[in-house]
Amino acid sequence: MNIAQHIERGRRLSPDKPALIFEGRSVTYATLDDMASRFANGLLGLRVKRGDRVALFLPNSPEWVVTYLGIQKIGAVAVSINPSLKSEEVELLLNDSGAQALIVTSALRELVPHEGGKQARHLLIADDAGERGMALSELIAQASPRAQAVEMRRDDPAAIVYTSGTTGLPKGAVLSHGNVTSNVEAKRRYLGIRPEDRLSLFLPLSHCFGQNAILNSGLGAGATVVLHSKFEPARVLRSVIDDGITMFFGVPTTYLILSDRACAHELDGVRYFFSAAATLPEEVERRWREKFGKVIYQGYGLTETSPFASYNHHLKHKPASIGTPIEAVEMRIVSVDDGSELPPGELGEIVVRGPNVMLGYWNRPGETAQAIRDGWFHTGDLGRQDGEGYFYLEDRLKDVINVGGLKVFPAEVENLIYQHPATAEVAVYGLPDTLMGERVVASIVVKPGRLATAAEIVAFCRGRIADYKVPDAVEFVEAIPKNPTGKVLKRVLREKASSAAGSVTLRDSSPAGPARTSGSIQPWLTEWLAGRLGIAAGSVDVDQSFFDYGLSSIAAVKLAEELGHWLGRPLAATIAWNFPTIGSLAGHLADEARRAPATAPADPEPRAISPSPGPRASEIAENLEGLSAAEIAGLLSAEIAATKGRKSR
Repeated sequence: MNIAQHIERGRRLSPDKPALIFEGRSVTYATLDDMASRFANGLLGLRVKRGDRVALFLPNSPEWVVTYLGIQKIGAVAVSINPSLKSEEVELLLNDSGAQALIVTSALRELVPHEGGKQARHLLIADDAGERGMALSELIAQASPRAQAVEMRRDDPAAIVYTSGTTGLPKGAVLSHGNVTSNVEAKRRYLGIRPEDRLSLFLPLSHCFGQNAILNSGLGAGATVVLHSKFEPARVLRSVIDDGITMFFGVPTTYLILSDRACAHELDGVRYFFSAAATLPEEVERRWREKFGKVIYQGYGLTETSPFASYNHHLKHKPASIGTPIEAVEMRIVSVDDGSELPPGELGEIVVRGPNVMLGYWNRPGETAQAIRDGWFHTGDLGRQDGEGYFYLEDRLKDVINVGGLKVFPAEVENLIYQHPATAEVAVYGLPDTLMGERVVASIVVKPGRLATAAEIVAFCRGRIADYKVPDAVEFVEAIPKNPTGKVLKRVLREKASSAAGSVTLRDSSPAGPARTSGSIQPWLTEWLAGRLGIAAGSVDVDQSFFDYGLSSIAAVKLAEELGHWLGRPLAATIAWNFPTIGSLAGHLADEARRAPATAPADPEPRAISPSPGPRASEIAENLEGLSAAEIAGLLSAEIAATKGRKSR
């Protein structure tokens, strides 16, 4: 087997058919095979051999396709380098992969270390020669147009595709000829790619989605791939009509943009829409279906799974699902704690086993052993499986927010905020919080011509999701940082927010003012409780326990934090348990303010007064001192539950 055998088959069956269309220029299957063969022979002339790594530092272009196929023909290993990387990042990947040769454009050449990496012996320039390197066109012109793809074993390396690096430094996933060819066949079969289809490809070829799921799958089906250098909405929409696109591939951001910009008639000719690489928000999926009358099908996978692993297929399409495993691939939900398989409905980590799973991470045996255990690849994604075997992606394990011991899945909050009419894009993430462990933050891009405030977004969320999931802070930004495939870089958001502390707007807060009286504190508490619990302010009794209204333990701790911010001084996290009514808490704080010196100290040791949420309130308050936020939340949640149980009896 050899990946490049698909282009040779295309030449035999349809030599004059366009294999590629790029900026109005067609390249037939026969021509593409000739050029790939010439490059393969050129590499052999440079003494590049089977198993050597050859790096592609190129934008989407016919040259990328030609050189990739030529590398495969001789059994060398194609190393994909994202053209948006900077010089130090390029040097890191070149040295990590040990590339023997590098193909680059004259513009990108300036980002290449002078020696082309520690081991690179050859620098090939895709558009000219200049002082450094050899012209790719010259190498191709001088070589023979005949080269048959060498036979490779299923587990022979074919490509090193570096992970997106959303949480840290990229790792090189080594994909074999067996990985890619099995994935190409699965894509062709499940998506129904036909020889007469024309596939739109604007996603980066340096990423597994563009490289395997679209390019190799399209060529494997004998179809035509309409290639774009990048995603430019106006140009892509024009191409849909001019080039007769029948299959459209994108990431969630693509569909967000086009749902606002495109008219229904512009996409009439497209019979199939597909989204992957990131979770497609349910609201975006719904809007698309209502406007264009067509479903966006979803697949699931990662670079490490070549990438196709599951598909929400035609047999039964379930909105918001990533579908069921593709043929020969198994998926499970396992416990994050001990790795045991979980029953339907339980939340855990998604693991994958099958011919699509990578050989491992290049030169990283320790990380490979951690990722692949007993043949199962641990994705780091959290999900569930329903009773019919359909899987649902909840979030990245590393992105889950821990609020006082309770888990918040950013995707759930994002799906809700997308329903707000002013929201164009949103990213929800966690920031460290000394009191609760982490707090929920939302970064929002507002639609042109629309307005929104932080208070409005928070009010929209209240009453729709549990209180601890509601964002504590909302910021409005011009853009959400993403990698080239559309994945949100939450690591970047967290770093930016941490370095600019105080730049986000904390909800339910106001600048510290003069000493507060009982008369001024009571209205604030009434408004806070009414807004938090979604009840009418007029129905709040100042002598009724907070917990009788359903205030949770997490919300009680947040009450102390936000009230302290309003007062301009810290309060004990347990103060709501010691003074559990508006009247008692306002009176206590007003008395303290009268007795306090000019600079008020921290809240004194709590003491229990009546009324209280239960007979053990004072004992709990004493025991909470010195505990972590997670321990506080756990103990208080249990006590509130027990108290409610006693009342119900």
